[in-house]
Amino acid sequence: MFLKNKNVLVLGLGISGLSTVKALNHLGAHIVVSDNKSEEELKDFFNKIGEIYVEKHLGTNDINLENIDLIIKSPGIPPTNPILFRANTRNIEIITDIELAYRISNTENIIAITGTNGKTTTTALVAEIFKKASYNVHKSGNIGVGILWDMINSEKDHVFVVETSSFQLENTVYFKPKISLITNITPDHLDWHGSINNYIDAKKKVFKNQDFDDFTVLNYEDETLRKMEKEINSNIIWFSSSQILEKGVYKKEENIIINNGEKEEIVIPSEELKILGKHNLENALAAIAIAWAMDIDLKSIESALREFPGVEHRGEYVRSIGGISFYNDSKGTNPDSTINAIEAIDEPIILIAGGYDKGIEFDTLIKSFHGKVRDIILLGQTKEKIKEAALRHEFENIHMVENMEEAVHVSYKIGVKGDNILLSPACASWGMYNNFEERGIDFKKIVHDLEVKESGKDADN
Repeated sequence: MFLKNKNVLVLGLGISGLSTVKALNHLGAHIVVSDNKSEEELKDFFNKIGEIYVEKHLGTNDINLENIDLIIKSPGIPPTNPILFRANTRNIEIITDIELAYRISNTENIIAITGTNGKTTTTALVAEIFKKASYNVHKSGNIGVGILWDMINSEKDHVFVVETSSFQLENTVYFKPKISLITNITPDHLDWHGSINNYIDAKKKVFKNQDFDDFTVLNYEDETLRKMEKEINSNIIWFSSSQILEKGVYKKEENIIINNGEKEEIVIPSEELKILGKHNLENALAAIAIAWAMDIDLKSIESALREFPGVEHRGEYVRSIGGISFYNDSKGTNPDSTINAIEAIDEPIILIAGGYDKGIEFDTLIKSFHGKVRDIILLGQTKEKIKEAALRHEFENIHMVENMEEAVHVSYKIGVKGDNILLSPACASWGMYNNFEERGIDFKKIVHDLEVKESGKDADN
């Protein structure tokens, strides 16, 4: 893609912004940047780009688009943004960084991982498998690392394992990974996409341009994904956590199996995985299917699976205080992911939930408690909405709080030895935190401070 001397607007300077600006500078583009934050708020960003010249439009939507040739937008910026609306009327192309990365790619080894839940864990696990097999691997995308600068500096034999969100896929055109994966589909980000159908259509873009030389990995347990089969032109590899397949990757008795249609091969006993819960079993099956499609040897796959500890903020054990255990599942940003976390942790559970309202209902979450959740601590924009759902299903052990510190202290106060306190909000962090990582870090800090305080009490006694 020829960008030398072209006017490119980088809209939103989030995680992908730094990588995008550096790549555009390398490609010789004239760079225009825009963000709602002030220059003072973005000083770390501008320090990192150093002497790269950019034309700045900060804290305003009043940007002259007359000479703009291309817009690369931060994934989270909704299509209702006024700048995007005006760009569409001028027929200015709008893409995200993964689309541009594909267009300038030096390698065909792009693995794109999407789905409502499990993306980050699966992305991290796939990257570990390829490292074990001695590949030069780049882990990027929605996992927190911009892809463009790594792509600029890549070689033909490099492998890119890319976590792709529905926001990123929405503005792709030619994006064509060698292997695509959809882990599962449940309602999410309906406030952004407008409907579940729009959300699903965005996810489908991960395989839209694939052909018979490519592979698509799908979860057989997901009815929505099974219905997509006729729309897919690539080679489908199914995985299943509960059914034995004629061909694919699945659990049989206590073993994880690869079946090529002629014979079964044991990969590893499922009990030897360090990551817990059915959802993490599915993440492992998906990762194995990707590695199988890329002809990775079984020894490398097995070794990575045995050693992989999981990812921060996803069912992460924090510590125990007075016999009460704390778990950080801040990445639980929708009801389905929180249900998975509840299933993976032993009862009794005190659940901390609530946050930004994405237009999702919480009845399925409450119905999943099945006696495992004894109390629920609610905070954030959705706390009243979750409370109403709880009361509808006759769950009354509800505690309303104002912030994370109060949530941790109330949960500990009502907890007894043997309880598990689980932060899994079922909601996005926006409005209280910039992202789920910041929320999880704050939770862990408060728990740490509580441990210090309680240790001081013991010393005094």
